[in-house]
Amino acid sequence: MAKIRYVDKIKKLREKRKAVILAHLYQPPEIQDIADYAGDSLELSRKASETDAEVIVFCGVTFMAETAKILSPEKTVLLPVLQAGCLLADLIKPEDVAKMKKDYPAAAVVCYVNTSAAVKAQSDYCCTSSNAVKVVTAIPEKEIIFIPDRNLGSYVAKQVPDKNIILWKGRCPIHDSITAREITAARDNYPDAEILVHPECRPEVVEKADFIGSTSQIINYAKKSKTSTLIIGTEQGVLCKLKKENPQKEFKLLSPEKLLCQDMKKTRLEDVFNVLNELKNEIHIDDNIREKAALSLDRMLSVS
Repeated sequence: MAKIRYVDKIKKLREKRKAVILAHLYQPPEIQDIADYAGDSLELSRKASETDAEVIVFCGVTFMAETAKILSPEKTVLLPVLQAGCLLADLIKPEDVAKMKKDYPAAAVVCYVNTSAAVKAQSDYCCTSSNAVKVVTAIPEKEIIFIPDRNLGSYVAKQVPDKNIILWKGRCPIHDSITAREITAARDNYPDAEILVHPECRPEVVEKADFIGSTSQIINYAKKSKTSTLIIGTEQGVLCKLKKENPQKEFKLLSPEKLLCQDMKKTRLEDVFNVLNELKNEIHIDDNIREKAALSLDRMLSVS
């Protein structure tokens, strides 16, 4: 009953505040249900920038809300839970990037979107898991510093063998926890199923999968697949949309225990209501950092 009351209140406040609510696909189902848009982080920020909303409520983690602010500097961007961070993004700081640039002066820096605004500001290009290969292929430099996800960088390096990819040591602990042994077990248990994994998974896991793609790409592939059982190798929140859009199909997680991001599950309906009601938890980015970070995003869009 409390959830229903919050939903009604949120709907009224959304209209009053001229707000748009965004939810990443790893968010809890009730948060995805209340959102105007649910999707991947950059996709959501771009959609919000195209609306006439004055307020953006980003149900996700810090770097996602920062990206929304980079693309919509004139809008008020609110993060329901300020403590919702990203373990991968936290593994690299601007000074780490500066040191790598000094060590490899001829290299272009390509940063995954899962980074802070300050790290994006130190980078030449941004990328997503869906366009990383395209971005690295398109840019003229032959030497690339790829940050911060080593597994995604390894996947890109395999697809673009003519480039020298210098990898940072970071890994998403959720995706990196999946092992090749779990893929083998899934094959044994569901021999007719397809296995779909995120490129943040380990190389030996990626090699054994039937499809590798971003969260949105996994969802799109699942729609088109003729297979009735699909095994998913990314954060469990994606099952919400997969099941809604494909009620006739069965979805299994490669590892229900491991594929859970605690930070993504921190957002509650109460938190969404509170930030809309009080206009609190606003995201602010220094103008100099924001402009430089926006440039890395603009360069990405120009080549992808």
